[in-house]
Amino acid sequence: MKAIVLREIGGPEKVHYEEIPDPILEEGEVLIRLHAAALNRRDVYVTQGLYHGLRLPAVMGGDGAGEVVRVGKKVTNVAIGDEVMIYPGLNWGNHLRVNGPNFSILGVPKDGTFAQFVTVPSENVFHKPAYLTWEEAASIPLGGVTAYRAIVTRGKLQEGETIIIPGIGGGVATLLLQIAVAIGAKVFVTSSKEGKIQKALELGAAGGVNYRSDTWVKELREMSGGADLSVDSIGGEQFNSLVSLAKPGSRIVTFGATKGQVPNLLLPRIFLKQIDILGTSSGSPEECKQMIDFFKEHEIHPVLDQSFPLEQTKEALIMLDKGENFGKITIKIPQ
Repeated sequence: MKAIVLREIGGPEKVHYEEIPDPILEEGEVLIRLHAAALNRRDVYVTQGLYHGLRLPAVMGGDGAGEVVRVGKKVTNVAIGDEVMIYPGLNWGNHLRVNGPNFSILGVPKDGTFAQFVTVPSENVFHKPAYLTWEEAASIPLGGVTAYRAIVTRGKLQEGETIIIPGIGGGVATLLLQIAVAIGAKVFVTSSKEGKIQKALELGAAGGVNYRSDTWVKELREMSGGADLSVDSIGGEQFNSLVSLAKPGSRIVTFGATKGQVPNLLLPRIFLKQIDILGTSSGSPEECKQMIDFFKEHEIHPVLDQSFPLEQTKEALIMLDKGENFGKITIKIPQ
């Protein structure tokens, strides 16, 4: 089969389009002929060697959707010919609150979805909603379950509440926006690009500010009235700004730190305002099912930016690394 293989660390330039053997189907697994895959920032980090447990060579990719072509022994939840999407979290464990020690994500160390075929445990396969295209279905699982867990499970966002989503434009951020709008919250966003703010408004955001402005925090406070919930993947100095924007008794959910550690964090600003700081990451299989049902109920179509053929995955990863996208970058798999 054709696949994207990482054989050495060094960034997106180190991935290769190759012919490799088809995966071997084990008991309890499903063999899927992929129609589409989608990129996550995690994929860029993998090429840079920033994930524990990395073993090379590796077939990259966590998100994908396709058709079941074979099922292993004891598989009863799907059948040959079913159109499915893949939940990429492996070995979550028995507790919803936190994943177990053996949790990993498809693509590292288990071979992933940037290929014509992939095998996954049957519990990682969900039927594709009929209203979604292959590329839409492929783009939802990892970002969608991460966003759903951040907003619903951890953040407990309610209709009428105000949520701030910094750094709008990435795949998870746009899914956060769409979920929050569907719940009926008032959503405010930040970006360094006016065009991304405008697109967010078109998706239902109530307002947005350019964080390059020296007065963006003041502008956002006046615009929003403060946040009941902020969902942050950026960290750095901006986290202090979210603490400043938080209403008394509000929540901040954090699932990333692309700008690194938070400098000069003043704890009294947190405990005197009774703010809850909640950590999260990916989500469980149960939350993935809940997220898919939520998308079906509200007929949410994920925002797609650009699609690349499998052989141009390197260019897709470079685009993602530059942060030029608004929404998900997808990969078309040759049949």
